[in-house]
Order: sequence, then structure tokens, then C-alpha cells
Amino acid sequence: MRALEMTQEADSRPVKCSAAAERMRLHRERRRLGLRCLMIELRETEIDAMVRRGLLKPETRNKPTAVSGALYDFLDLTLGATP
Repeated sequence: MRALEMTQEADSRPVKCSAAAERMRLHRERRRLGLRCLMIELRETEIDAMVRRGLLKPETRNKPTAVSGALYDFLDLTLGATP
């Protein structure tokens, strides 16, 4: 009985994963959700166009998170948002 108690105690503690295991877990989760992770290059003129359309503030044009958010907004507007 003591071995079972020890196993239950061990199972209740959070398990530490390696960085590679965590990346793989996130990759599989994105795949299940139908998402793909891509790296793309944007031209300055494409960033300018997002600023002109009001999707990106001029002062945030050099912030990667702001640019990717503007690109998501553009895709939602042109392709339609998906649930």
C-alpha cells in the first residue's frame, strides 16, 4: 500500500519538461487547433500599407508584436475571421 501512496504523491506534483518537449507540446497543440507557425518577411512597403489602412500605428512599425497583430487584423479583414 505504501508504494501506491508514493506513486500518487509523485503524480500530483507538476512534471518539469525539457525545453524541446515543451516546444513539441505547443507544436502539437497548435496543429490540433488547425494553426501553423510560419516565419515570413514583410517589405517596408507592406508595413507602410498597414499604417495607411489604420491597422498599425506609425510609432509601432518597428515592434514585431505590433506588426504581427496588424497582419492578423489584415488577414481577418480580407479572408474573414475564423472561430
